[in-house]
Amino acid sequence: MCGFAGFSDYNDNLLDEKYLWMALARRMARRLSHRGPDDQGAHVSSHCALSHMRLAVIDPQNGRQPMTVRRDGRECTIAYNGELYNAPELRADLESRGYEFLTDCDTEVVLNAYLCYGENCPEKLNGIFAFAVDDGINGRTFLCRDRFGVKPLFYAFLNDRLAFSSEIKGLFEFPGINPVLGREGLCEIFGLGPARTPGHGVFEGIHELLPGHWAAYDREGWREHRYFDLTALPHTQTYQETVRTVSDLLIDTVQRQMIADVPLCTFLSGGLDSSVVTAIAAQMLGARGQRLATYSFEFEGNEEFFTPSSFQPDRDQAWAEKVSATLGTEHTTLLCNNDQLADSLFEGVIAKDLPGMADIDGSLLHFCRLVKEKHVVALCGECADEIFGGYPWFHRREMFDGTHFPWSNNLGTRQSLLKPALAQALDMESYVNNRLQETLDSVPVLAKETPEQRRMRQISYLNIKWFMSTLLDRKDRCSMASGLEVRVPYCDHRIAQYVFNVPWEFKCPDGEPKGLLRDAARGLLPEEILRRKKSPYPKTHNPGYEKILRQRLAYILRDRLQPIHKILSPQAAKALLDESFDYGKPWFGQLMAGPQMLAYLIQINYWMLHYDIYLDI
Repeated sequence: MCGFAGFSDYNDNLLDEKYLWMALARRMARRLSHRGPDDQGAHVSSHCALSHMRLAVIDPQNGRQPMTVRRDGRECTIAYNGELYNAPELRADLESRGYEFLTDCDTEVVLNAYLCYGENCPEKLNGIFAFAVDDGINGRTFLCRDRFGVKPLFYAFLNDRLAFSSEIKGLFEFPGINPVLGREGLCEIFGLGPARTPGHGVFEGIHELLPGHWAAYDREGWREHRYFDLTALPHTQTYQETVRTVSDLLIDTVQRQMIADVPLCTFLSGGLDSSVVTAIAAQMLGARGQRLATYSFEFEGNEEFFTPSSFQPDRDQAWAEKVSATLGTEHTTLLCNNDQLADSLFEGVIAKDLPGMADIDGSLLHFCRLVKEKHVVALCGECADEIFGGYPWFHRREMFDGTHFPWSNNLGTRQSLLKPALAQALDMESYVNNRLQETLDSVPVLAKETPEQRRMRQISYLNIKWFMSTLLDRKDRCSMASGLEVRVPYCDHRIAQYVFNVPWEFKCPDGEPKGLLRDAARGLLPEEILRRKKSPYPKTHNPGYEKILRQRLAYILRDRLQPIHKILSPQAAKALLDESFDYGKPWFGQLMAGPQMLAYLIQINYWMLHYDIYLDI
């Protein structure tokens, strides 16, 4: 895991001022130093500059980047961020074709795969990755991102130059690229946030390379291609055959993702998803005579203040300890208090370059920092709900009727936060509806599917393309802010593609949410753990946290010089101060309700201050 940044210009020769451009590339990458604290490298050719910050996970002694291969007097150089899970097989294939290797790291495998397969290279890769290749052989810069966008990659054009970076903050080091927020950006923040339209960088002129896409830039300009998307295929296996297939895929995926030359652990909430991953990992390490380390997360005061709800039926701690005892893991429960949680809101903005999931982000950032004290790689249970249909909106018809995003159906509350004239000018409702309809129009379907089958396919596709992307972005930024690599086995493209075509009655047999996953994991865990009801990522229930938020927001709202007043409705500000604002039910997902609305506004104000954002509205 790493971070990289760079730029390309096919009209000028960068070697004429090599050290100037190398210094700029290094400055861009230094903004990403949290992603790769182990090493830094830079490269400049005639038309491309690359700089890289390395977190050494495989072959720490070698594999420095940018990495260059020379062929027939020309060079091909890569800057790579990610982890390749089929490196051994791909390496053997490349060696059989005459390619030689000097290191054991997967960076060299990706570079040789590009040299061998060219534009078809991404289809050969199983992993999480983003990379840039300065292809001196073909005279182009090649950018690529993994199938579901686990690893980030942003870019912008300035005149005839292409600038790119693992995170937006790297782009702001490039002269002429500035933090400007226009009407579309405001619609993203207030209409869709903390989600984000795929490919949209929120700031004016900043884009994100879409998941499952590659792009090439040369003298002819920019060319982008989608190499992967979910496809609709008939499912011909019986239920028992489907259970065996899912089980085999899960075991193979977790075992592949256990490869590391540094200490590895798992996140263990005691829920189904993380417990399955942990069970497979513990079994694999146990066969080597090793013991797996596991972590769960808790908040100060939850023991006293937790109240069960339909979204969060019980606390995790007892379940995590039960699973740990069953599997024989070395378990640690990490704690976050109110002040740490409130302070993490600001760190979360810097980690993401955008307002995010408020304390849901901040707490993960805090916990990952603590995990990094002993471990470099972690496996988690993220994405199982999107893939196997675990969220309430999969099961409650009233939560999705095709007219709104099921996790964010209270646009009126969001609109009421803005000055009336601004809200009218933005027309957020049309913007959000257009984004929804664009996605629904792209859902792959089969000709003979019933309306109900198509509806369930739509929900699955929406969740994978939007909600899962939001959580993957959160996971990457909050973990890599401390140089911790978190892997996501359920996001393996083979699992996602296969389960996307499994009939809903198989995914949810006899009405049991994620029943297919539970049956596929039988034998790995006790029945009571397999049948535990879903409980989402934990949050604080301590009223002291909301008190801190109200105090901090009150300070912001009473200071008319704070930037949020440029967009916030005075009536909404007064209602928030008077505690008469209607924000009781979740306004995003399952966890973001009243306190998170306050925290989101605090984040927006800090974001505008920290990045010195210019409003072009």
